[in-house]
Amino acid sequence: MKDYLYLNHANDYAQSVGAETYHPMVSVVHFDELGPIAHTLNKMGDVYAFFVQDNFPADATYGMGGYDTSKGSLTAASPGQIIGKADDGTREVYHGWTLHFETEFMRGTAFEQRLHDYHYFSYNVSEALHTTEGEKQLMWQLMWMVRRFIQHREPSPQTDRILQDYILLVCDYALLFYQRQFQDAACRQSDLLSRFQRVLTDYYEHGFQRQHGLPNVKYCASELCLSPSYFGDVVRSVSGENPSQVIQRFLIDRAKSLLVSGLTTTQVSDALGFEYPQHFTRFFKKHTGLQPSKYIASLKKP
Repeated sequence: MKDYLYLNHANDYAQSVGAETYHPMVSVVHFDELGPIAHTLNKMGDVYAFFVQDNFPADATYGMGGYDTSKGSLTAASPGQIIGKADDGTREVYHGWTLHFETEFMRGTAFEQRLHDYHYFSYNVSEALHTTEGEKQLMWQLMWMVRRFIQHREPSPQTDRILQDYILLVCDYALLFYQRQFQDAACRQSDLLSRFQRVLTDYYEHGFQRQHGLPNVKYCASELCLSPSYFGDVVRSVSGENPSQVIQRFLIDRAKSLLVSGLTTTQVSDALGFEYPQHFTRFFKKHTGLQPSKYIASLKKP
């Protein structure tokens, strides 16, 4: 069994590395001030975290994935995730910052409303944000401002609201910088949609629908070695559609071809992996406005 450092509170990590703490529910650590520190394999409790660093531990893990150790990276962790590296007796000097804050501290704020946009909390670390020098410096400056604020002000409803706004600003800047990375990725991964289509085609050529039913986003992302969240964001940047829409369009095109080839509605439903023919009929009508039989009839009109 692995030895985890359980981060149930915002200050647990700071205390483990000997950093000062200033607020009961928010912690900011400047690695450059600490000197060599031990590795820790952190299991996130009800805590969110940002790591904005120049270097990460070699062979570190994030869930089932590995760290990207590129210079100038940002990673984000959310409750329940595992991040870091088990203590192997070595010590390392890190450069950068980490921000930890508890879920309860952001309760009732715009953070809850925007959380569905902050997909990066569920990315693999191999999908870390590769910050530009300007982006990194801005994030570091924000971390410094947050720490300076909590250093010199006692927690109160008014100061907590300002601190919550600072955290939202960090989250929104991370989102903005990721969008820049998605645009860069779209340029580099212009073949992503063709590879996505190939995954769908292979799914049926290998008969996977017989065992697993319809293809889904999680399966396609895995075949392309991406997390579902990151995969979805890149696909939207490339095509303007989300992966589910691409899969639905693929299924409709395939269904039309099978219907035109002479297969019955029941046969097409089975060939695509629908559990029941009526499910396929509803799906087809929803996306084409016609029942399968009426679609075939429309093709026969002069």
